[in-house]
Amino acid sequence: MAALSALFEARASMRSDGKSLTLQGIGASPGVAFGPAFLVERGRVRTPRYHLPPEKIDGEVARLHAAVELSDRQLEEVKARVARELDAAPRPIGGTREHALILDAYQSMLRDPFFLRELATVIRDERLNAEWAIRRVLRQIKGSLGGGDAYFRERRGDLDFLGDRLVKNLLGQAIEPYAVPPAGSVLVARDLSPADAMVLLVRGKIAGLVLDQGGRTGHTALLARAREIPAVVATGLSTARLAAGDVVALDGVRGTVILRPSPAELTGIEEGRTRFLTHERELLAGRDLPATTLDGVRVELHGNMEIPEEAPSLWAHGAEGIGLYRTEFLYLDRREAPTEEEHFSAYRALLQTAGSRQVTIRTFDLGADKVPGGARRHEANPAMGLRAIRFTLRSPRLFGAQLRGLLRASPYGRLRIMLPMLGGLDELREARAHLALAREELAREGTEIAERIPLGIMVELPAAAAIADRLARECDFFSIGTNDLVQYTLAADRGNPLVSYLYRPLHLGILRMLDFTVRAAHDAGIPVAMCGEMAGDPFYAAILVGLGFDELSMSLGSLLPVKKIIRALDAAESRQMVAEVMKLSTAEEIERFIRDRMRDRFGPLVEER
Repeated sequence: MAALSALFEARASMRSDGKSLTLQGIGASPGVAFGPAFLVERGRVRTPRYHLPPEKIDGEVARLHAAVELSDRQLEEVKARVARELDAAPRPIGGTREHALILDAYQSMLRDPFFLRELATVIRDERLNAEWAIRRVLRQIKGSLGGGDAYFRERRGDLDFLGDRLVKNLLGQAIEPYAVPPAGSVLVARDLSPADAMVLLVRGKIAGLVLDQGGRTGHTALLARAREIPAVVATGLSTARLAAGDVVALDGVRGTVILRPSPAELTGIEEGRTRFLTHERELLAGRDLPATTLDGVRVELHGNMEIPEEAPSLWAHGAEGIGLYRTEFLYLDRREAPTEEEHFSAYRALLQTAGSRQVTIRTFDLGADKVPGGARRHEANPAMGLRAIRFTLRSPRLFGAQLRGLLRASPYGRLRIMLPMLGGLDELREARAHLALAREELAREGTEIAERIPLGIMVELPAAAAIADRLARECDFFSIGTNDLVQYTLAADRGNPLVSYLYRPLHLGILRMLDFTVRAAHDAGIPVAMCGEMAGDPFYAAILVGLGFDELSMSLGSLLPVKKIIRALDAAESRQMVAEVMKLSTAEEIERFIRDRMRDRFGPLVEER
């Protein structure tokens, strides 16, 4: 209990109002942590606005270009500094070197001719100073990243960081490097740019991370998960309510943060952390065991991946492959689409990292309002508009570059290609034709390509589930994306507090869709996976086994708990549970039935709900 003693001593230096305060945020990386706060306070930059006389326009444009070049050099120096520290590390550090791709994306935007032209146009046409031109242009770009997609909403924060760096350099304000956080501290910040996150999370041996802003798919959250640092984001005003050295405790699963916990609360937190670590060690003992039920039914467990550096941690937690790699990462904060060579390099590196493991790469799920290099258009409801496969098929050059990159990378591992938001056979056939054309072109060029590359679809539209029997005849696998399937079927946005109560994965209509889709896949002799959040919730494990899923793909923290439950299940009993559930009528009845069964059997492995 030495850690507790040190923390009690630290309380002596707290502010006089040292009452504990609990904040609710979003659990971004699992684990329980506590320690003295290491506050990072890099506030927004005040941006001047003024008009220029005509004779100063050219000089202002030159000043802008000088700031851009300086920012580019600074980002290059950050990458080099982190690389040196990684090389000097006594052992490999997960979630780091590939993260420099984010800084590459920043640099790509800084060098982007369209971006620079837009800035110069504002300066020349409106005679505005460079600082204000940057804010104006970035605000327009951020507006194009709106809509309901959380991933792209969070990219708007990246643009703020880029703008702050440019404006600071224009104003001659030094961008001071952060001090290294003391070992065992909890890093607390309003938000962190990828550049800052790389330095602070790689250099410091922090116990945990708390951010006022951000989301689960933000770069800092992703890097924290890759490095297995407990993290909570979107807490609101934690930085404003803390002083340096105040004790902070956090639960990265439940998303709770306690500021200045009392001695009794700290004791409970320490006990919770001990339980978590003990439980984690017990689960890790089964890392290399197969997810096989007591009666011999095998279920493959794969990992969902946002960025490449998550892979080592997924392997360390027993992932048998990658069930969903979201290629939107390659389009991060860019005005131009990735080249074929960039696609090829990214996919080859991932396949080489995976070795003999299967890797399922989803073609990009972007829309016309947020794809780089294309003409943006406003859509009232982009989530149900021109996005994913719909946009892909109307952008043959973009699609062709990605397909050629995928095919060229195919000899380096076990690749599967997956098409998102597909609603009918026409789209599947057209996509197959694009893939065949890319293969023919590469064959004529003498490029080596794997002989067989399975092509599958994400079942996330009710229309696709309804014709699953027809689709299964013409593709190689299904992967059900329950996040969108549930939302579209029930017409309930789970992010909307007014209707989120209607988002019920155990609605009888959803279960019937899942049952029909799995049966259709098996009748056609193809495997069926699930890659939505439902797959990684231990509460649903028995139902999914009973429905007959061959693969489940999930985030890092879910792999071992789900595996432990599957290994304790009897598949025949699970099928009987499904049969009984199908006789019930309401989501409430079904949830209560499963809750009672799962709690009786597995207790703490199944979260309270």
